[in-house]
Amino acid sequence: MRSLIHSRRAFGTGLAAAGALMASARTAAASPRPQVVAHRGASGYRPEHTASAYLLAIAQGADVIEPDLVLTKDGALVARHENEIGGTTDVASRPEFAARRTARDIDGERVEGWFTEDFTLAELKTLRARERLPQLRPGSARHDGEDDVLTFAEVAALARRESARTGRTIGLCPEMKHPAHFRRLGLAFEPIMAAALKAEGLDAATAPVLVQCFEVGPLKTLSTL
Repeated sequence: MRSLIHSRRAFGTGLAAAGALMASARTAAASPRPQVVAHRGASGYRPEHTASAYLLAIAQGADVIEPDLVLTKDGALVARHENEIGGTTDVASRPEFAARRTARDIDGERVEGWFTEDFTLAELKTLRARERLPQLRPGSARHDGEDDVLTFAEVAALARRESARTGRTIGLCPEMKHPAHFRRLGLAFEPIMAAALKAEGLDAATAPVLVQCFEVGPLKTLSTL
């Protein structure tokens, strides 16, 4: 299992590392080629972090799919852009969850909305995914409501199925989002991430996976697990 500290400034370095990792996990070609990482899936074509977005990205030629991961109240890993889900699901239109709207300090910023850590996985599974930037991506927004919220296990299973179907390795590049925030809530991200990787058979050095995080400490901890 490899880990990488990923920042916006060093994003090119991160992709280069991801390319090297994925190249080691697939059959070597006569001439090396760039590795295509689908950031959040086929962003702009389908709502981010949905099965539709990942499948379309793979059909477009992606070698790697990149799920952002956050935690639920009961410690499940789910693929969402942020733990605030007011803009990426239909939660705002669900009266049964209206009282859960709140405000939180996330990495030094005050954020209002609905947060994954206030929902069980079963509750999140009742929601439908929506386009995060509908005014900029109206074509993607036309697919609002077609997909549910995926777990990391479901993303990994999708990658395995597509690897078998296409005959090429589809790698994973998960990002742990806001580990310090979740730690303050009593949800330790690193052991949950490590257990998930092991459960999916993705804990070997040659596994087609690269774990990202904006925080250095969690990556160091993850590497020991």
